[in-house]
Amino acid sequence: MKLPDDIINTVRQAMQLEGEPSRARVVVAMSGGVDSSVAAALIKAAGFETVGITLQLYDHGAAMRRSGTCCAGQDIHDARRVAESLGMPHYVLDYESRFKTAVIDEFVTSYMRGETPIPCVNCNQTVKFADLLQMAHELGAAALATGHYLTSRARGDGSGHRDLYTPKDISRDQSYFLYATTQAQADFLRFPLGALRKQQTRDIAQMLNLSVADKPDSQDICFVPRGRYQDVVVRLRPEAQEQGEIVHVDGRVLGQHNGIINFTVGQRRGLGVAEGEPLYVVSIDAGTRRVVVGPRASLMQSRVPLKAVNWLGEEPLGQAHGRRLFVKIRSTRAPIAARLTVAFGETAVILEEPEAGVPPGQACVFYERQGSGARILGGGIIGKQASFGGTASLPPDRAAIQLENAASVAI
Repeated sequence: MKLPDDIINTVRQAMQLEGEPSRARVVVAMSGGVDSSVAAALIKAAGFETVGITLQLYDHGAAMRRSGTCCAGQDIHDARRVAESLGMPHYVLDYESRFKTAVIDEFVTSYMRGETPIPCVNCNQTVKFADLLQMAHELGAAALATGHYLTSRARGDGSGHRDLYTPKDISRDQSYFLYATTQAQADFLRFPLGALRKQQTRDIAQMLNLSVADKPDSQDICFVPRGRYQDVVVRLRPEAQEQGEIVHVDGRVLGQHNGIINFTVGQRRGLGVAEGEPLYVVSIDAGTRRVVVGPRASLMQSRVPLKAVNWLGEEPLGQAHGRRLFVKIRSTRAPIAARLTVAFGETAVILEEPEAGVPPGQACVFYERQGSGARILGGGIIGKQASFGGTASLPPDRAAIQLENAASVAI
């Protein structure tokens, strides 16, 4: 079935590749789901030479019986069937070893540090947007396309760079997991679904009779069986079950635990201890295996220190000190107002309104504004800081002081 001209034009606008489409080769990352399958179908229908690549990332034999995952077993089979129905070449690349080293091992190590990692960010940053992108270059592709809900467009300043923006369907926004995309990667990537709503994607899959049209979306971390990440950590690092103390912020020992991997900052349920008021995990000390708990007020923080920052603004990161932006510190929450501080070799954001329970290891993503069409300015991994939570009388850090002084001068 031929797709409407307006959809084809939308895809060509999203690709923004010079010359005749038939003379441009586009590699499409196909995970076997409906989104990446429709992305491949749209690019093929728009006239581009389309090549599908699927990455085998982990033991697909064990995954054959599972649903709601990607990049293994049935998903590889589904991607192959879609490519065959579209009449396009399709290749499966075995990246299991690379995936284990770059993603699974780092996931486990992060939990052992008392953090709450996001493996999908690391996977995109390393395997998918680094290794796969390199493969696309080697194949002579003009672009690498994915089925993520995101948009990109040329910056317009003659630099040749492209900027990333949140999609039309903000309920499907996946920028939180893609903030670590480098400028070079952003220049080469394309997102043909960014101007569509999810239901439109499903409708297109139905129109084209794609075999995955009714396939459920991925839900779980692909390598975590039944959603129990602890099983993965313990299998690779048995010492993760070492006991430790559960300590109140006032210093009292309230009980024992069976491994810090069972806790995350902000957690309330399943602590195994009780007081006269609700208790939350305030911090996790991997060195002493201590889990510190306290009342909700202990979780409130305004300063969020960052590490491994990826900056996508035009100016160097150091010149962005004091810049007002919006940050997303949880994948399910809307961005909130903050200011960026870059001083004394450290980067952090100062939230305009304190937030409760920001787990180290999660991402903090930068935006110019809220809503659909907001430019993505990068982000970083939330780090630990001794002054997190607890009393509001703690002195502000040096970067915050400098930011306040700069703001006073500007006023």
